[in-house]
Amino acid sequence: MAPRTRRVAYGFAAALVVAGGICAGLVPGVTGEVLTITLISAGLGGALLLVFLEIGFGEERDLRRDEDRRRKRLLRTVSARRRSRERPPRRPG
Repeated sequence: MAPRTRRVAYGFAAALVVAGGICAGLVPGVTGEVLTITLISAGLGGALLLVFLEIGFGEERDLRRDEDRRRKRLLRTVSARRRSRERPPRRPG
């Protein structure tokens, strides 16, 4: 996820929470309460989902980094074995 997209998503979630707070003060009755609960819940729920998404991206990044390290280590050991096989055998004496 691009950093700009991430900021926009968090901003949208925050805007929903703020809109819910405004509805609490401006819209009277049951309609205001329903709007308040809906908007705030959607905003906080969206923010929570974005946090879990960030955690998942971080875990994938770590797994990819570990896999790259393993692959490089394996390539180094394979190339070292090939080099050791290419040497001519030693002769005594």
